[in-house]
Amino acid sequence: MEIENSVLVTFPGIAVIEGTVGSLSIAGEDLRVEMLKHDVMDGICSRYTLEEVKDDPIFRAYRDFFWRVGVDPTKTRPASEALVRRILAGKPIPTINTAVDVYNLASAQTGIPIAAFDADALNGDMRMRFAQAGETFLGIGINTPISLQENQVILTDADANGTQDIIAIYPYRDSDATKITLDTRTIHIVACGVPGVGFDQILRAYELAAMYLVEFASGIRSE
Repeated sequence: MEIENSVLVTFPGIAVIEGTVGSLSIAGEDLRVEMLKHDVMDGICSRYTLEEVKDDPIFRAYRDFFWRVGVDPTKTRPASEALVRRILAGKPIPTINTAVDVYNLASAQTGIPIAAFDADALNGDMRMRFAQAGETFLGIGINTPISLQENQVILTDADANGTQDIIAIYPYRDSDATKITLDTRTIHIVACGVPGVGFDQILRAYELAAMYLVEFASGIRSE
């Protein structure tokens, strides 16, 4: 993925780790994944309290980034923090499918948001840049496209003609057009870093997500 210079200058230290896991066999649910959920929930409850989450250095880094791109993190939380808060509040972890469930667990365990795309829906020329005035985006769980602001960071995927499709608002919402379904066979994973988060922490999130996809969805890594 190419990160445009304007983003690097504005957010020194922003980084991603990405790769592909293929030959997937994704199910609606799996008892092994449900057991993993319980283990992860127990681990998170032993590490945090609801009162302390906001002060965790990793979550604080993403909150600071959200403020800088015009997103109120008290209303739209980083995905990893939102899942941790859900667990601490005693609410069940949503079941989407075995692939989405396990990389969400990796995100919760590490505190790092993880974007994931159906690789067969991508052209492969990915870029991180600032949104432009007038651009719109249809994300997962959104019924109508939303208008983007120029200070928002986005991920795009360009075809051979250079036409760019917006595939994510970084680092918190992925595109509906590239979402992971039961029919997905290859996933492109992006572990999403921001200033203040170390490379080793981003790498751990990526490695954990990839490992889970291999273990629980029969995936084969192809980085």
